[in-house]
Amino acid sequence: MNIDIIGAGIGGLTTAIALEQKGIKTRIFEQAERIKSVGAGIILANNAMQVYEKLGLRKVIEENGNPISSMNITKPNLNPLSKIDLTYFEQKHNIKNIAIHRGTLQQILLDKLNSTEIKLNHKLTSIVENTNGYYLEFENGEQIQSSTVLGADGLNSIVRQNIFPNNSIRNANQICWRGITEFELPIKFKNELNEAWGKSERFGFVQIAENKVYWYALKSFKKNKNEFSINDLEQYFSDYNSVIKDIIKSTKKEQINAAEISDLKPTNIWFKDNVCLIGDSAHATTPNMGQGACQAIEDAFVLSECLYKYGITKAFLEYQKLRLPKAHQVVKASWLVGKMAHLKNPILIGLRNQMLRLMPSSINRKQNEQIFQLAEI
Repeated sequence: MNIDIIGAGIGGLTTAIALEQKGIKTRIFEQAERIKSVGAGIILANNAMQVYEKLGLRKVIEENGNPISSMNITKPNLNPLSKIDLTYFEQKHNIKNIAIHRGTLQQILLDKLNSTEIKLNHKLTSIVENTNGYYLEFENGEQIQSSTVLGADGLNSIVRQNIFPNNSIRNANQICWRGITEFELPIKFKNELNEAWGKSERFGFVQIAENKVYWYALKSFKKNKNEFSINDLEQYFSDYNSVIKDIIKSTKKEQINAAEISDLKPTNIWFKDNVCLIGDSAHATTPNMGQGACQAIEDAFVLSECLYKYGITKAFLEYQKLRLPKAHQVVKASWLVGKMAHLKNPILIGLRNQMLRLMPSSINRKQNEQIFQLAEI
């Protein structure tokens, strides 16, 4: 069996590794001219790390990242509102949650590949079905015959647009700045993700390596993201805890990325004949639960198991049946969390904060129990 993967992001690379280990031959087509390190961090939650344990990557990821044992929601002054204790899941699955530089993870995945050919500078423009499968046409003029295609090409997936044109991308009307800085966090924050919720805005930070911090900041806009400027970032969060202000101040502006927050409105069909979607191309989510890449990594595991066990059609059907409900649960919950985090009315903010403080830890644990549980194939 030969499978072509469109996209060399975290989902595409993990899928290629999982398929290689099942003896399935793969090629990856990536639009970028080179695989470059994106200036952002990523949190590999327990479900993602369970997959990497199965793929033999847990140890090297742990060695290159930083363990995270709690995720906290706080007020702007970093006084806690809610805490998710991850030690329960660490002990249950014997797996740590790891924060790591996205570029470091990408290189680890590239190093793990053995036989997969990665063709760079191959931006897909169209997929045309023919009697032998599919004709893949690329912007560089190359045309390639393929029997089976996996779309791992993200929120604006060309594969999805060609095969499933009836879907819609939702804009959350939030701008997100992301940065990585050399910074020594106070010791109490070194194994935590903290996200401070204010009024129509929030700021999150986590250590991803020794004296290296990944942070993100979001604000709601009315019409477009140009209502805010990166030059005023320090001012936007001037009322926040001094640690947050120092993190922003320590980051070089040219190393801060800005993007709008969007997701894919849940769609119930992920495959057609021998073309199938994975990761953000199938179920792009807002980043509010830190599960975007983790869900793509779960896709890689489940789909590789299904392709090893079944023929193409049944494999895609089983994969969709096993993954779709949970992926949609994450998309919907993440969208709701994003709206709650960006409330503007002071009365509603007070009610929200009170609810967060009073919520029993057992409810948080139950919600994460479902998210961290891998499907059985």
